[in-house]
Amino acid sequence: MRVDLFDFDLPEDRIALRPAEPRDTAKMLIVRPDGLADRSVRDLPSFLRAGDMLVFNDTKVIPAQLTGMRRRGEAVSEIDVTLHMRTAPDCWKAFARPAKRLKVGDRIEFGHGGSMCLAGRLTAEVREKADAGEVTLAFDVSGAFLDEALHAVGHIPLPPYIASKRPEDARDREDYQTVYAREEGAVAAPTAGLHFTPDLLAAVEAAGARTAFVTLHVGAGTFLPVKADDTDDHKMHAEIGTIDAATAERLNAVRSGGGRIVAVGTTSLRLLESAARDDGTIAPWSGPTDIFITPGYRFKAVDVLMTNFHLPRSTLFMLVSAFAGTERMRAAYAHAIGNRYRFYSYGDSSLLFRSDD
Repeated sequence: MRVDLFDFDLPEDRIALRPAEPRDTAKMLIVRPDGLADRSVRDLPSFLRAGDMLVFNDTKVIPAQLTGMRRRGEAVSEIDVTLHMRTAPDCWKAFARPAKRLKVGDRIEFGHGGSMCLAGRLTAEVREKADAGEVTLAFDVSGAFLDEALHAVGHIPLPPYIASKRPEDARDREDYQTVYAREEGAVAAPTAGLHFTPDLLAAVEAAGARTAFVTLHVGAGTFLPVKADDTDDHKMHAEIGTIDAATAERLNAVRSGGGRIVAVGTTSLRLLESAARDDGTIAPWSGPTDIFITPGYRFKAVDVLMTNFHLPRSTLFMLVSAFAGTERMRAAYAHAIGNRYRFYSYGDSSLLFRSDD
């Protein structure tokens, strides 16, 4: 499928640089097979039925952006690194820039000038190099000690469309995190969940809907542009996810009882669809997924999707087009642009009802 089918023009002033305050006052575009409607995120409970289940991704964003120095004899180079998937207690896959200055065996020192353990620095060795600037780093500390070190020297990895317009600041440590985040490991927020407040969660429960939590550690690959001309030639980066047996059992009980599965965010949806069997039941899951959903995909588990507005030519715009219909989503995005909806991570929301056309 041609990637340019998923292109559109977005004015720069539609890109949100800060979230709505309070979070649940953001706009929400309702996208049904029979038309569009403008609402607020606070209206979400009115679109739920007793017996529905909202599925949230409880991953927690870590300070995964690092700047370090690579020393090779007298030659010194500054290297920027964005971690994107943990592969061992002491190892992370990462995107490095400029990667051409690195080779296997190089050592990078992070944290200069900051207060840190190990004499003020964190050191990693380049174990592997792959395509598109990806490297595997083995750190000198592991487990909880590495987690502590990353919190000391790392920065919140704001999406490039925000970071190019302003620096990360103290507000982002709270803004770029859901109120229910608990499982550390993501390097990008599950942004649909950023709209939820304790009051909205209580209103969802009061409407008779139930909630469940799964974990998908979102990687920096979610921001990578699709450079191929055809979707068949695009490679997805894997992300680690977990659905425990008790949660899978609850989800299956909802489906068998006639309730709907409402995925809060594309990350929740991708994990649920990865774990779904052909008959629509959901199995426990633990491990990586690189599922790539494009129009023509037949959804097995998710009935309704709450999600933000995504980048042109992105895998996520392809996913929502598969879910609600390509022409319907093009019309929805044109409506959103014309009605000054705010786009991307800190932007407004949409509620999509599945199209089985």
